[in-house]
Formats: sequence, structure tokens, C-alpha cells
Amino acid sequence: MHSSKNITGSKGRELEGKRIALCVCGSVAAVKSPELARELMRHGAEVVPVMSYAATGIIRPELMHWATGNAAVTKLTGDVEHLRLCGKHGGKVDLVIVAPATANIIGKLASGIDDSPLATILTTALGSSIPIIIAPAMHLSISDNPVVRDNIKRLNALGVEFVEPAVSEGKAKMADINTIAALAMRMLYKNDLKGKKVLVTTGATREYIDDMRFISNPSSGRMGVELAKEAYLRGADVLLLYGHVDVELPSCVRSRHAETTEDMHKAVIADIRGKDIVVLAAAPADFAPERKKGKISSDATLQLTLHPVPKISDAIKKFTKSAKLILFKAESHLKESELKRIALRKLRACDADMIVANDVGKRGVGFVSELNEVLLIKPDGSVKKMRGKKSEIAKLVFDSL
Repeated sequence: MHSSKNITGSKGRELEGKRIALCVCGSVAAVKSPELARELMRHGAEVVPVMSYAATGIIRPELMHWATGNAAVTKLTGDVEHLRLCGKHGGKVDLVIVAPATANIIGKLASGIDDSPLATILTTALGSSIPIIIAPAMHLSISDNPVVRDNIKRLNALGVEFVEPAVSEGKAKMADINTIAALAMRMLYKNDLKGKKVLVTTGATREYIDDMRFISNPSSGRMGVELAKEAYLRGADVLLLYGHVDVELPSCVRSRHAETTEDMHKAVIADIRGKDIVVLAAAPADFAPERKKGKISSDATLQLTLHPVPKISDAIKKFTKSAKLILFKAESHLKESELKRIALRKLRACDADMIVANDVGKRGVGFVSELNEVLLIKPDGSVKKMRGKKSEIAKLVFDSL
């Protein structure tokens, strides 16, 4: 086995058993293609690189060979590479990604022109109904060309997926590799949430004492982020409402910030209509002080009176009867039986469909950690216990739902 394949599946198995042809065009963004290939492999994919002649002048085919463990296709030979990869047979690839994609290759594919090995492979893929993702990279003066725009619309109408470029410095730069990889996973992963609308909350809210100080909790927001990503990968339209988080927000998911518990409460109620699933994974504050304007002097003793704030979970079923409701319940230093009793009482009081309970007093799990140990509890009292990465717990949550 090629040494590069040691990373296969190191981040997840969403693309396990899938073969992807990664087509690289002659753009400076080609320097990112090896890392994109590696990211796809980290989620289980087998990646076969295909390079245009212009791309080989920017990065060497040997680099893509090193990155993937597969020799880069740079020309068509007696092995009929275009048919081997994209012909109408059982061994064809599951997906073709063009990253970066130039206006030239977009125009050729839209016009049925296959005058180069890469163009022929794409034409064959389109004719074999293989899903195609295109990540454009070009100057704005090119991307704003009405002919280029028409070509993109034409390919969209044929089912080709485009990843919007990031516009800056007068350029339409190729989208970041995580966004491209997430779309690839979404297209090839489970589709059990396709067409569903999902709302997820995450992170800690902040309740201000004055303009500079606040009370909060150590929640990093990681669990909610993993849940939002998992729902997206399964085909859902996801909105992530987040407080303070210490992890990177997924670029593939729509996100909106809520500073205080009241802000998050209002945001949930405003966005809950039409949602099929609501996941309350945030750690909103339960109490809030009366906020003082300016900065309170630190020269004297300060006493705070904390008032309870409305609980978001208590309001959900007043605004939607049809949405599936998943709650999270954190306690500290309890016996498992007591944790289950408290969580089950909360679940039934809120008419929820599932509650995920955990003891944050245990070392190495819960707040901040990538790991968690949870009880998944349903209204009938049935329990599933799991200890593992929060990304794996997110999978279990939606599988159990």
C-alpha cells in the first residue's frame, strides 16, 4: 500500500468505499489541490488525480501521485483512461471534482468540447451521469463575463454542482478545501435528511454585568457544530445559531450569532417555523444580572443579584407541534441513574423526542474536550450510552432519531 494512504479514514468514514476523480486545471489555486485530495482521503475516499497540461506547469504530477498514492492522468493512452474512470460500467468513479476550474474548462464542458484529456474525461462523466462538482478560480473580469455566467447556468441546469468562489482582491478565488470536501460528502453520504430543515443551537451565551464583564460557562460549542455538520452532510438545510464558541464554524452551514440567552431565545422563536428538526445543543445561561452601563469600579466589593431567564426548551412546543425536538442536558457529579432521572423528567416536561444527557464533572469529556460520554434517552425511557468523539455522537443522535 502506498504510504500516503495511511491517512485514509483518519477523520471519518463518510466517503468510505467511494472513488473520486480530482481534476486539476491550470490556475494558481492548483497548489491547494494536493491538500484537497488529502482531505477527501481523510474521510475515506480513494482519489485519482487528473491534470491538464497547464496544471502540470504549476504543480508536478509527482506531487499529486505522492498526495493520493495514484499516478496522475495527464494524457489518454491505450488504457482509455476516460472510459476506465467515467465510462458506463460498474468500476467508474462515484464523483468528479474540478478544483480549481478555469473559465476555459467550464466553457468546454458546457459546449461538449473534448479536445484535451481532462475535457474528454469530463465530457464522458457528464454522459455517464456521474455527479460533478466544479470549484471555479479566476479573475473577476473573467467570472463577470456574461458568456462565462451563461456557461455556468447551462451546467447548473444539467445537474452540475458549483462551489461559490470567495471574492477578494479582484479575484474569484477557489472556495476553501473544507467547503469543497463537505459538498462531496453531502453528495455521496447518507441522504436520510434530504429536504429537511434543521435548526441547531450551540455555544455559551454571555450575560453582562457591565459593558466589560459577563458571566458565562466553559462550553466550546463543539457538540453543536458537529451536529450541524452531520445534518448538512445528510442533506438537510441547516441553520446554526451560536453563542460564544471556541471552534471553527463550518463554512458549509448558514450561521447566525446570538450573544445573550434572550438573544438566542428570540432567534430560535423567529426561525423555528417550518423546521423539521430542532436541536438545542447550546449552553445558554440560566441566570442574568441587571446590566450596568459603563464599567463598574473595581475598588469596592461587588454584590450581584441573579435572576432566572426564560428557558428556550420550555417554549419550543408552543410554536411548533410537528418538529422533532432534541434536547441536551448537562449535570455534574451525579450517579448515572440520577442523571437519567433528571434528564427523563426534562424530556417529558418539554415533550421532546430525545434528550442527550452528560456529566460534565467527569474528567476528559464534556466541555472543551473533543470527547463526550452521553446517555441518549427517549420518552419511553430507553437509553443508549456512548463514549467517543463528538462527531461520532452526532452521527448516533441522527441515526437514533
